[in-house]
Order: sequence, then C-alpha cells, then structure tokens
Amino acid sequence: MMRALVQRVTNASVTVDGAIIGQIDTGLLVLVCAMQGDTPAQAKALAGKISKLRIFADETGRMNRSLTDVGGSALVVSQFTLAADTTRGNRPGFSAAAAPDDGRALYENFANQLVKLEIPVQTGKFGADMAVALVNDGPVTIWIEN
Repeated sequence: MMRALVQRVTNASVTVDGAIIGQIDTGLLVLVCAMQGDTPAQAKALAGKISKLRIFADETGRMNRSLTDVGGSALVVSQFTLAADTTRGNRPGFSAAAAPDDGRALYENFANQLVKLEIPVQTGKFGADMAVALVNDGPVTIWIEN
C-alpha cells in the first residue's frame, strides 16, 4: 500500500549537495514511499487520487478545488521513512519499505503518472540526502495510503 504525505504549499524546493534540483510555487509537496508488494497500478491510483484531492480554496474559501483545478505543480520527493514501524522500542524499523530498486521504479512511475495527468512535476533525487524547504499553506497536510 503506497504511502504519501501531501502538503499544500505556496512554494517548496529540494536541494542536493547545495544545489536546488526541484522547486515549485503553488501546489503540493508529495513525500511518497513504496511499500513491499506495491505495484505500478497502485502508483497510478495514488497519482490519480492526489491529482483530484480537493484541498485548495474555491472563491468562497472552502477547500473545494484540486491541484488540476488551480493549475498547481507537484514536487515529488521519495521518503522511505514513511514506512517507519514504531510499535517496538525507540528505534524505527523500515523493513516494510520496498527494496531500493523496486522503490525507485515505483517512485518514478508515480511521478510519471502525475505528468500523464498534465500536472507539472519536479522531483527530488531518489536515495540522496536531500534538504526540503517549504511554506505549508494553511497548514494543510494529508496522509494517504492507497
């Protein structure tokens, strides 16, 4: 079951080795984690769900518009730590996360599915030590498992 933490942002960026490699203005920062057994079909479904998630304000101020409706962008960042198991002890376990090769393929598939939905996408770098900066708008943060 792929996991995503979605944050509505006014801007966000990801930096690797001191260089900004991805940045967006209005849109969504999507931290995404592939779990063991996840499939491309789940990546596609998650992208579809996120593209239609109505968490942007309409003309009356209600959260009633989607990323597509507002013409926003997505900054997609791989985040295997979303697989953390904290049920035992004080050190999280990450054994439920997909193996690195599978995780990379599903992460890239997810980002490509958003592009197919005509959403402008920027990405982080899979497996890299990244610095993510954002201005969370609202704040609005949504946890999704699909």
